[in-house]
Amino acid sequence: MEFDWLIIGGGLHGVHVATRLVEDGGVKRERLGIIDPEAQLLDRWRERSQVTGMTHMRSPVMHHIDTGPYALLEFAGTRPEPASGDFIPPNDRPALGLFNDHCQHVIERTGLGQSHIQDRVADMESGPNDVVLTLGSGSTVRSKRVVVAIGEDENFAWPDAVPVEDPRVSHVFSRGLKPQAWPAQSVCVLGGGISAAQVSLHLARLGHHVSLISRHQARVHQYDSDPGWFGPKFMAGFEELDCLERRRTAIAGARNRGSVTPDVQVSLRKAMARDGIAMFVAAVEQVETADPELRIVLDSGEEVCADRIVCATGFSAQRPRDHWLGRFAAEHSLPFSPCGYPVLDRALRWHPRLHVSGGLAELELGPIARNIAGARRAGDRILTAL
Repeated sequence: MEFDWLIIGGGLHGVHVATRLVEDGGVKRERLGIIDPEAQLLDRWRERSQVTGMTHMRSPVMHHIDTGPYALLEFAGTRPEPASGDFIPPNDRPALGLFNDHCQHVIERTGLGQSHIQDRVADMESGPNDVVLTLGSGSTVRSKRVVVAIGEDENFAWPDAVPVEDPRVSHVFSRGLKPQAWPAQSVCVLGGGISAAQVSLHLARLGHHVSLISRHQARVHQYDSDPGWFGPKFMAGFEELDCLERRRTAIAGARNRGSVTPDVQVSLRKAMARDGIAMFVAAVEQVETADPELRIVLDSGEEVCADRIVCATGFSAQRPRDHWLGRFAAEHSLPFSPCGYPVLDRALRWHPRLHVSGGLAELELGPIARNIAGARRAGDRILTAL
């Protein structure tokens, strides 16, 4: 198969970039492919958002995967029975169900489901006029340009003291995690951010006894970076930084890591008052696995017993080395910054035929690169390559 554009990754970033190329860039849909191993586009996004029990998006109504800024709001107005909880303050944050329905509407309108190649990339080589990708199935595809829009996937960050090999221990984003199928039991959630808080609330609603262990008191922020990063207020100064190490320092200082929104914090406090959730501010020193229950020893001197541990501790940031993208980078001597991230041009090119989106584009797009706002900004930049 031969394409003009291939998108690697069928998540929010990949689908948005593909939508922009087709609807704003004039790329023929049949000349564009999206490589993703899931059965349908956005399947991993749906699974991850569902398992946390998320009810509404953290991002405002204008952050979505469609082209026009007001598309999600307009879509909501076309529904025959709008729900009272479709949007909540501030900034009309959409309900997860509405957001997902709109995503499906975009996929059906653009026909991108027909562009889906259900497979994985095993290797990638650059030819004189195109890029050749070998897939996990053994087949090959060629494209004039490639956009890498992969997320963190299974690159989880695990607390040092947690026995990850124990079947009673899982990450909140482990594939196939279905808390609704568990019998009522005690569950310990590790983490201090919004995913830890949301999954704790979700487990409590399902009837589990929940202990939430965080290394810090709640950090309450509406967004995971200041809204000034969505536009020129902060980005203008960021783009003037010639030193990539200074850009990395700015990103680290801007991101509200391990934070929760005010509404989630209120829900968490209410659940704690009802004894639905017990919270401990401490670090895990040791986990003993010999007993039928897991015994979690904290550096505060407290102990927590649980039938299961769910880690909501995010992902580890590692530069691509040992898989196909790392091999491609090494073969073509693609530039890395001192922090290990790609050095890109204005159009997010890392190689004449290779663009990136998401976390890999952080040093160009700033602290919002991983978010939906970052996907939209990546779409703007990649379109300039046309």
